[in-house]
Amino acid sequence: MRVIAGAYRGRSLRAVAGAEVRPTSDRLRETLFNILSPSIRGSRFLDLCAGSGAVGIEALSRGASHVTFIESSRRARSSIEANLRTLGIADGARLITRDALTALKHLAEMSEQFDLVFFDPPYASELYDNVLSKLAESNLIGPDSIVIVEHRAKHRLAASFSHLKLYRQVKQGESAFSFYKLEDDLETAPDF
Repeated sequence: MRVIAGAYRGRSLRAVAGAEVRPTSDRLRETLFNILSPSIRGSRFLDLCAGSGAVGIEALSRGASHVTFIESSRRARSSIEANLRTLGIADGARLITRDALTALKHLAEMSEQFDLVFFDPPYASELYDNVLSKLAESNLIGPDSIVIVEHRAKHRLAASFSHLKLYRQVKQGESAFSFYKLEDDLETAPDF
């Protein structure tokens, strides 16, 4: 696993040992960031169910101003910390070790807001609906925010969660990305 582009291009990343985390492949990450490239620079990025932190680190490498990593696994947390340390990333990154819903509640209470939210739970997880509903009802996303969900391609997510609406889906092999925006902002959704 490596950083695809940007300031840390080509640098190796440590994967999480064990079967509890399924990393987003280099190819899939490259597809994601080719789509998001106009929105990355200067963004506040939330890497939810971060695993090794590869997606959030890619965002930092490509110019995101800040990344918050949320990961409940202590083993994965160690991998994220090691990757940040190896790359010399001290500023612009925050790591929260809590389950996704508790972390989102905490961030909402702190009035945090993110431009880009990447949500990649284990494919068999039952978190999808609860987390997307929580995001839709919170102040964590706002005008122009994009929520990207990685999931198994054959698993169809709902077209909406309250005011959060699906506006694009990209499939690659067995995986897919679903892109959501707030309903009022669909007219200004990027035409990727």
